[in-house]
Amino acid sequence: MNEESNAVWDKTEEKKILVINGSPQGKASGTMRVTTAFLKGIEENSLFKTEVITLSQMNIKPCMGCLSCWGRTDGECVIRDDDVPEIKQKILDADIIISSFPLYFFSMPGTVKTLNDRLLSTMLPYRGEKAVEGEPYHEFRYDYDSKKFLFVSTCGFGEVYPAYNALLEQLDCIFGKGGYQALLCPQGKVFSTPELKERVDIYLEKYTAAGKEFAENGVIGERTIASLQKPVFNERRFKLLINEFWRQERKAGESNNK
Repeated sequence: MNEESNAVWDKTEEKKILVINGSPQGKASGTMRVTTAFLKGIEENSLFKTEVITLSQMNIKPCMGCLSCWGRTDGECVIRDDDVPEIKQKILDADIIISSFPLYFFSMPGTVKTLNDRLLSTMLPYRGEKAVEGEPYHEFRYDYDSKKFLFVSTCGFGEVYPAYNALLEQLDCIFGKGGYQALLCPQGKVFSTPELKERVDIYLEKYTAAGKEFAENGVIGERTIASLQKPVFNERRFKLLINEFWRQERKAGESNNK
């Protein structure tokens, strides 16, 4: 998302935000705590109206790979008896699309990937063109120039890189570099740990500040992005927390097996 977006950011018109909660844990997701903190900053401006959809509660059938949306139906998927047509329309109607999900095995959770597969219909057909570095691999079928795409994600690793490299390369192919912004947060396990709530709440204040920045400018600055990627705890403290978490998990497993 380039800095030119500032020039077209209208601060007087109401804007629709669609949050796609892709965590299999639904609303209890630690990632949604981060997303909610970000939204808190945005929604201080009354012009922003938010709708949240939770994919784990929806019926999303897998893509059949038939390419009918490219070759026969002019952008319409032949699967019409699930929730994807409704989700697609919500995306088309929204001004800001925020996809919220934890990192799963260096990628996105399966339900999010399934939805993305089904949204192939939003792309124009591949006609043998060569990929241009930094640009979307496919052209969009719809006018997305005024839309903002953001991704909020937590991972269980102590640092963001290289854990997110593969996911970011995938997003670059879809949106092009600069066509989206990613708010990536390490040490994701701590966000759903009740004992750490006070410390985490303080940490999440910078996501609220980032939300205010986005509402004002239509973009999040590089310094802010870098700040959001800093871990909650130092390496030593985080290792102790992780080891304690796995000790408790083993203890719970042993109790269940008795």
